[in-house]
Amino acid sequence: KCQESIDMYETVLPDLTRVLGPDHPRTLAARGNLAYAYNTWGSPQEAIGMFETLLADTVRSLGANHRHTLATRGNLATAYDQAEKLEEAIGIYEALLADQNRVLGAKHPDTFTTRGKLANAYAEAEDPQKAIEINEALLNDEMSILGTDHPDTLVTRSNLAIAHYIAEDLPEAIEMSEALLTDQT
Repeated sequence: KCQESIDMYETVLPDLTRVLGPDHPRTLAARGNLAYAYNTWGSPQEAIGMFETLLADTVRSLGANHRHTLATRGNLATAYDQAEKLEEAIGIYEALLADQNRVLGAKHPDTFTTRGKLANAYAEAEDPQKAIEINEALLNDEMSILGTDHPDTLVTRSNLAIAHYIAEDLPEAIEMSEALLTDQT
């Protein structure tokens, strides 16, 4: 199924490019989908190259602040994260977050997503205190905007508990996990 998806995108891309042109939003979106498929199914290094090329073309075609450009930057950071190139991922996430705050606003769902991914990257990079700081602020914003029972809020609570675990604050991690389990149930 995975290779099937990749094969389909690789088959349709030349046709989209020929019919709509290389800079058409649908062509760019298909390229992004192909890169995403490579990243999802085990070829993050190949996805990084594809996303980098796509990002340059998206900035040129749609502009630096277009939502597709911002999404491509997020996908590139995720590919770096998947490839365990955490320093690069964190750098992209931080720059993207600053731009999303400016363009979309601090309370936009895409901005929330980037904040969560940035926190997770810090946790993976063994900086749990930074992950805790980001997750706590994100959790406060999600609870006020989305509510306490929203799935994204629950995920952030889980990520915060994991960050406490990584920070070797086991009593806090256990307490948070038990409360989260109760609320999820």
